[in-house]
Amino acid sequence: MQKYPGFKVEIISADHQNKADVGAAIARRWIDQEKVDAVADVPNSAVGLAVNEVVRGTKAALIASSAASSDLTGKHCSPNTIQWTFDTWAASHTIGDYLVHHGGKKWYFIATDNALGKSMVHDGTSVIKASGGTVLGSVNVPINTADYASFILQADGSGADVIAFATAGGDTVNLIKQSAEFGLRQNGRTFAALLTTTNDVEASGLAVGQGLIIVQPFYWDLNDKSRSWSARFSERQHGQSPTAFHAGVYSSVLAYLNAALAAGTNDAPAIIRKLKEKPIEDDLFGPVVVRPDGRAIHNMYILKVKAPPASKSKWDLLEQVGVLSGPEAFRPLADGGCALVEQSKSD
Repeated sequence: MQKYPGFKVEIISADHQNKADVGAAIARRWIDQEKVDAVADVPNSAVGLAVNEVVRGTKAALIASSAASSDLTGKHCSPNTIQWTFDTWAASHTIGDYLVHHGGKKWYFIATDNALGKSMVHDGTSVIKASGGTVLGSVNVPINTADYASFILQADGSGADVIAFATAGGDTVNLIKQSAEFGLRQNGRTFAALLTTTNDVEASGLAVGQGLIIVQPFYWDLNDKSRSWSARFSERQHGQSPTAFHAGVYSSVLAYLNAALAAGTNDAPAIIRKLKEKPIEDDLFGPVVVRPDGRAIHNMYILKVKAPPASKSKWDLLEQVGVLSGPEAFRPLADGGCALVEQSKSD
């Protein structure tokens, strides 16, 4: 870090291939043999949960940014783990609460057949029912499905007001494109993607994605600070606009390193205790509070994909239509089943 020349940070990386056993083996080797102090990012919920168990009881940390399972700070919470950017509960709750209160009473889910998809459907169903809506049905589909026609027609036949994609990456892009090919948007339905990025929206194209509702903890064009940081990111990344995942890795690692400096140690539980002591003023996520369960609390924004004429540039993709504050957006502390919560009450 430039402000602290005596504070040395070395970064290494590896590909877990979206396999929990591979991710766990990498983390175990790093900690046991290479003396790694913290593992960051970890996209893929199954891999994140596996690495979470590897770091538990060690002096190393998991700084989960792209692992979305809300179980990381729920029943599988650990004093060695923080979860920063978002989770399935927050994504489902924020978008579900918003749309039910804006006319989207009847829902149908198309979900990937994995822990991530099932978690989003479960968490989304809870908030939809609590807000006065109903879930008419859901279908689980294999990851990397090429032809979604039968699933889209099944959703269309349900009579739902909202068709929600509990998917990620290329699956979401394909669903957006193929749903447009069937002309379902012309039937007055709302489409919602519970876990997507600006890259997915750009890859889909505004012509087919316009009107899609998504939820993000960060968007490059939210305010002056997000625009300033995003401009620096884009300059280094040959014009690529940062996603919430990029922002989450930067923000969480920076907060962890600052806490390590303040704590004066590499010991993960001690650093995470320092992170939990007081609110953090973050340029990208605004005010952030790290709760006893390790969950970072911050605003979540509801955004709508722009129509092509409304876009002024390649990455001018979204307009903000709503926001939930951190305490509103994330699962209540008492509801996650985290043993650290009861422990914090007795301390």
